[in-house]
Amino acid sequence: MSAQRRKTGHRRLSRRRRLARTLLITGCALTVMAGGGAWYVYHDLASGIASSKALDGAAKSAHGDVNILLMGLDSRRDQNGDPLPEEVLDQLHAGSSDIGGYNANTLILLHVPGDGSEAKAFSIPRDDFVQIAGGQGPGHQDKGNGNGNGKDKIKKAYGLAKAAKEEQLSRDGVQDRRRLEREGREAGRRAQIETVRNFLGVPVDHFAELNLAGFYHLADALGGVPVCLKKPVKDSYSGADFPAGRQTLNGRQALAFVRQRHGLEMGDLDRTKRQQAFLAGATQKLNSAGTFTDPVKLLKLIDTAKEDVVTDAGWDLLSFVKQAKNLSGGKVRFTTLPIEGFGRNHGEDINVVDDMKIKRLIAEQIGPRSTTATTPGAPDAAPSSSPSPSPSSPSSPVSPPSSAPPPPQPEKGAIDGGGIPCVD
Repeated sequence: MSAQRRKTGHRRLSRRRRLARTLLITGCALTVMAGGGAWYVYHDLASGIASSKALDGAAKSAHGDVNILLMGLDSRRDQNGDPLPEEVLDQLHAGSSDIGGYNANTLILLHVPGDGSEAKAFSIPRDDFVQIAGGQGPGHQDKGNGNGNGKDKIKKAYGLAKAAKEEQLSRDGVQDRRRLEREGREAGRRAQIETVRNFLGVPVDHFAELNLAGFYHLADALGGVPVCLKKPVKDSYSGADFPAGRQTLNGRQALAFVRQRHGLEMGDLDRTKRQQAFLAGATQKLNSAGTFTDPVKLLKLIDTAKEDVVTDAGWDLLSFVKQAKNLSGGKVRFTTLPIEGFGRNHGEDINVVDDMKIKRLIAEQIGPRSTTATTPGAPDAAPSSSPSPSPSSPSSPVSPPSSAPPPPQPEKGAIDGGGIPCVD
């Protein structure tokens, strides 16, 4: 081989080595950048979202299963207890900040199996008459079994405990408004979670609390949420004014959609289906819009979470974001928990429920392996919550179970909804 050919060969080998080294260095740099970006997003997410210790010491599900309680508060106030800005309230069509207290008007238990099979979401109607855990608020007369607990609408557990805690702190001389709000809300979360846990008979591993503005901001962060209506609706109370068929709702429209109950045949029960439809549309949009792979969209979603969401302190949100990407493929089945009838308690309409039937239904749906864990110090099963006339209000009869509608079946997507459920 001539000297010239040897030099040419060496140059080619040298170029290949330099190219390989350059590619290796570039790959390492990209890996570091990607890792740094993921760390930044996780750090930004974990440090920015408000956290709660309401689940500290609570029992957990077994076998990798996860139960997540989604709580939507009917509050016109932010996380610090300050009124939402007037311009936001105008967009929400929700009235002043003095309207709507701290009722948990949306309660959904999301069960995510550890084996990766289909997830299930159980909607709890807000007027279900159940045993309320935690302290009772001022003016709440029904003490139930005499141990400090009483029966009321399940949505009230949060607000009653919050008011009781603030009253107790005030008696102790606490005047700092922020502390009263913070500790009152923590008491409310603990009571709401314990009430749901005792009612369903399963552990709650994590929770996410969303205020009224959250639906508005979530829809805007996603660039709109697809929903489907079986017929046109118009309601001046919520601001709902929609044609029939599939459509994409902006933030203001989304809030009106999930809040409407007037003009719907089953009232609050139909509103529960609206909430399910909104979540189904939002999860579909998460997947189709590429939110998890688009940094700009993901950061916008994170900013929304910082503003409107509170979660338990022990939740690894980065892991759940990855899991949520799989859930957004439509692998969630929604069910509204059944009621037995309608009644009255202290002049208010309530849903009559059979709590033992509910526990059996949940056990059948998600398996007994997830129902074995109990909360430390809590009873194994809540007392029956079949309502009876209140001792302080003997003239408050309960409607017989014969007034009940047929137990709702799991909602399934309609063909004309394009993969999302069509609702009334």
